[in-house]
Amino acid sequence: MEHGRESTHHATEGPTEKCGVVGIALEDRPVARPLYYSLYALQHRGQESAGIVTHDGFQQYSHVDMGLVGDAFDEGDLNSLNGATGIGHVRYPTEGSIGTCCAQPFSVSFKSGSLGLSHNGNLINADEIRDELANLGHAFTSDGDTEVIAHDIARNLLDEDLIQAVKHTMERLHGSYSLTIMHDESVIGVRDPQGNRPLCIGRLDDGYVLASESAVIDTLGGELVRDVEPGELIVLDTDGTGYDSYQLVDRDTTAHCFFEHVYFARPDSVIDDNLVYEVRRNLGRKLWEESGIESDVVLPVPDSGRAFASGYADAASETTADGEPRAEDDDGVRFAEGLMKNRYVGRTFIMPTQDERERAVRLKLNPIKSTIEGKTVTIIDDSIVRGTTSNQLVDLLKDAGAEEVHMRVGAPPIIAPCYMGINMATREELIAADKSVAEIRDEINADSLAYLSIDAIAESLDSQQIDLCLGCVTGEYPYDIDGETTDREVNRPVVGGQEAFAADD
Repeated sequence: MEHGRESTHHATEGPTEKCGVVGIALEDRPVARPLYYSLYALQHRGQESAGIVTHDGFQQYSHVDMGLVGDAFDEGDLNSLNGATGIGHVRYPTEGSIGTCCAQPFSVSFKSGSLGLSHNGNLINADEIRDELANLGHAFTSDGDTEVIAHDIARNLLDEDLIQAVKHTMERLHGSYSLTIMHDESVIGVRDPQGNRPLCIGRLDDGYVLASESAVIDTLGGELVRDVEPGELIVLDTDGTGYDSYQLVDRDTTAHCFFEHVYFARPDSVIDDNLVYEVRRNLGRKLWEESGIESDVVLPVPDSGRAFASGYADAASETTADGEPRAEDDDGVRFAEGLMKNRYVGRTFIMPTQDERERAVRLKLNPIKSTIEGKTVTIIDDSIVRGTTSNQLVDLLKDAGAEEVHMRVGAPPIIAPCYMGINMATREELIAADKSVAEIRDEINADSLAYLSIDAIAESLDSQQIDLCLGCVTGEYPYDIDGETTDREVNRPVVGGQEAFAADD
């Protein structure tokens, strides 16, 4: 993954995940600290803001602030969040403004009670629903899509029970979403009908948890129960003793985001029954099978390429690049840590000039010369987005004395933007959008370059391609997006005016 930020205003060289969500119901102890620890476990999914909403059976409590989890909460904040049920959120903005107005969980009070909502994903038709609700008198405080979902559910709750209210909102939403919702003291989890964003259920000694990733459950000392199914709604018992399941929408196909497994999720998380670390190792093995090249060492780009490089080296120890069994005295391509990462160069590092931006790579990654000098080197990363960092990495290795630098990438070329909640570059910024692999190889100054195939992605996930969201590598999407091509038959909900509501009354 190409890393690096040019300023505090979120200019990035690589994709960033939008959000992480969590919801917890405990038997009889305060939920604030478990939620706080959960947000730490999800910090990689969003660093713009963090928030928690709780309920003690009488009233709702909320604390939302900008910054990392450790900066957004202090001891007093946690002590003020009363109750044994609650939801939490970490955010990186893709839809909606940067600032506290779009920070989550989003809270609203209305005559049917209080509502809190955390959202991971992105709606395609948020503007249509917002305009309709605004015409009906709803006042919006942000331009984000989360508030649209909250207002739509709140309106339905005036006339329906919670399950029906959420179901009717789901029928109107088009896009990706995993939600944790609080209605008074009830905690709910919802996954969109195509399962684009992840959500799972875990069991604790004294309660249950819903979270974007199973690493949260591990952090809390719990046990993963299963993934929330696409189109499923989970209601946690308010006393923490169990949960109820409602399959609200069924679809013939899913659209799981393959990039969760390639980059976003923690390696120790299990998503859709796959341990992310093992998926990445298998992708590395596929890389060797498809495009392995004999070299002295294989180096990962830390930390994103490590599991890929490990799998690549393992496969290389078994067969040659031609697919023949290795001789007993031939160890193949040796795995080595040839780049050391400086973990204290943070996301707000300011690089105002091009020279300083180029120097930033040396601040973040330092080559181990003895591993590289005089060697032929294969470097493995999970993806190439703009190509800038890849070029700098190749030059860094050659400056350290590498005789050859070959680059292998654990994902197909990214040729199109993501509309599903990942902050990715535009087509104009994507190096693979209008360049061949040979042209990209020349631009990044590598001796050779190869990407992983789409077939290898599907095989490693034990999935059919039609059940994956591959829009960023095919240019065809599982949703009806203006100006884009779909990869399946898509029925986009028709959002009407006031008469659409009147028909239901």
